[in-house]
Amino acid sequence: MMRVALLSKALDAGGEYAAFLSERTAAGATDGAVASMVGLVRATAKDGSALTELTLEHYRGATITSMQGIADDAAQRFALSDLLLLHRTGTMVPGDAIVLVAAAATHRRAAFDAVDYMMDRLKSEAVFWKRERGADGQSQWIEPTLQDNIDAQRWIENGS
Repeated sequence: MMRVALLSKALDAGGEYAAFLSERTAAGATDGAVASMVGLVRATAKDGSALTELTLEHYRGATITSMQGIADDAAQRFALSDLLLLHRTGTMVPGDAIVLVAAAATHRRAAFDAVDYMMDRLKSEAVFWKRERGADGQSQWIEPTLQDNIDAQRWIENGS
């Protein structure tokens, strides 16, 4: 039972992950592996300057559709029994959890690869607009980096 959601309030990554794990055992699941990743707001920009906040804007319909497509692709590609994809929106400060991705599968490789795949695609394809504000009060919009695009492209090139 996949869960994909946009959150406008704090993301309790530990609580959400614990609930996801609990569902694995409560349902008598035959999963042999659960892998996860939590993304946090960084305290510094790519140029090394201090950041005070990160704002993620979205257009709900387009954003949730892009996230659901990524989740559906991962579930099919890696034969997952379940997955969790939660993403924050709004204004956050350094240390806040932005995203939680978890995957349950029969074997560890599928779970690890699914999480890696979803994060690569989220960074480069999900419909979000990101703005960083520095300690100097200046803000700037940020785009996926060249590395983000290279990371996502490898899944197409390798077919895995």
